[in-house]
Amino acid sequence: MNKFLPASLALAAWPGLAWAAEPALDAGNTAWMLASTVLVLMMTIPGVAFFYAGMVRKKNVLGTMMQSFTICALVAVTWVVAGYSIAFGNGNQYIGDLTKFMLNGINWNGPFILGAGMGGESEVPTTIPETVFMMFQMTFAIITAALITGAVADRMKFSAMILFVVPWSLLVYSPVAHAVWHPAGIIWAWGALDFAGGTVVHINAGIAGLVAAYVLGKRVGYGHDNMSPNNLGLAMLGACLLWVGWFGFNAGSALAADARAGMAMAVTMIAAAAGTLSWLLAESVFKGKPSALGAISGAVAGLVAITPASGWVFPGPALVIGLAAGMICFWASTSLKKALGYDDSLDAWGVHGVGGVVGAMLTGVFAVGTLYVTDGDAAKAMAYSGWLAGNADMLMIQAKSILAVAVYSAVATFILLKIVDVMVGLRVSEEEEREGLDVTQHGERLG
Repeated sequence: MNKFLPASLALAAWPGLAWAAEPALDAGNTAWMLASTVLVLMMTIPGVAFFYAGMVRKKNVLGTMMQSFTICALVAVTWVVAGYSIAFGNGNQYIGDLTKFMLNGINWNGPFILGAGMGGESEVPTTIPETVFMMFQMTFAIITAALITGAVADRMKFSAMILFVVPWSLLVYSPVAHAVWHPAGIIWAWGALDFAGGTVVHINAGIAGLVAAYVLGKRVGYGHDNMSPNNLGLAMLGACLLWVGWFGFNAGSALAADARAGMAMAVTMIAAAAGTLSWLLAESVFKGKPSALGAISGAVAGLVAITPASGWVFPGPALVIGLAAGMICFWASTSLKKALGYDDSLDAWGVHGVGGVVGAMLTGVFAVGTLYVTDGDAAKAMAYSGWLAGNADMLMIQAKSILAVAVYSAVATFILLKIVDVMVGLRVSEEEEREGLDVTQHGERLG
């Protein structure tokens, strides 16, 4: 979702908009956002479902896909009931309210205004219906929860996952989305830049996954049993769906079919390609051979890292961001994981968490505010430029936003996991884990 700009600058600096009066619905923008919503949903089902299922052992393929598929349904209902209202109700600087409970009173046939009722420049207009905005944001909430499952693949009870995801979506994801993406939010007020979810989605999910990996402990046989991916072809298909769907993720976050969306699409492609090549190079140097698993991991790392920057940077910096993400996420998913001794099964933290941090910090280096200020106001452009454009303070703002989200997500995730552990237990038994989640959790077997 677009980091619209803090409340004091939002309306005047909104790219391409100069309202004489109330904005009107725009058919082209609405059509693009409908398509973007479908693209982002495709990233979870089937994207993440295939991506993760291809990387686990055969006995856990159906269980892994079931997690993504069920989370899609579960978070969709949670979002409709209260998640959307908590994220995008005006509320206060930390959390929204329940004025949109059960989607009560949403503006379904007129242009949506984020922060409507706050007054003045705190109200950010769009040219799409609120139903479309709500649905687009729902797909972000879905994929964030689904990403966490990669860290605990092969060993978490299905019932525990269900009991964890509902409160996590309401009490972690939605408040973080509000703080970063709503004009009333505290991180919005700091001026932090997160165009499409570097902190809200990737750091948030990555930290939650890391905490969950530590709380659940290592898989049975980790370090000596063969845990090779069962079907890298399936994983590559999932990665391809993620790559294509990411254009909806990033370019869709402009909330319009405009020049900003075009730039976001271009830099997304560039960073993904650079991340792929960077990971393959690192793998060739340190492991002797480039691999298919490395290629898809590098692509996702590049996509993750460009996400917060995608509406703020030119193609050159996008290339640097992708190259950096591939190298650093390779290190995090190999050397760092080994050094710290955690079992992040499918590198949810190593790719999404670390990649999100890399992207958020490099946004503070490369962001160019002049791309998005249409009235030539130099002060506004400077306020939303990065270090290389003369605003070194942006690095500190980005670091503060990363730390705030990471700490909140870690503490809340730990508490929720402990509660679920008391209720039903988090892990399957050792015997069930050896037999596989497909049979023990769902009574089914693949082939």
